[in-house]
Amino acid sequence: MATARYVYWQDGGDWLGYFDEFPEYLTQGETLEDLQAHLKDLYLDLTSGEISGIRRVAELSLSS
Repeated sequence: MATARYVYWQDGGDWLGYFDEFPEYLTQGETLEDLQAHLKDLYLDLTSGEISGIRRVAELSLSS
């Protein structure tokens, strides 16, 4: 099973969240479960290759 780390929080009555790998793409839901469903849809959109210019977060090893 594939997984993706995400950050989430509740603001008033809304649940907001984004993926660590795609911090510029925020989504929301009415419940935590609704937010998770929106995050799954968002992840599919972001990784499908159909959207151009998506910024990503990565790590680079600097040791020789």
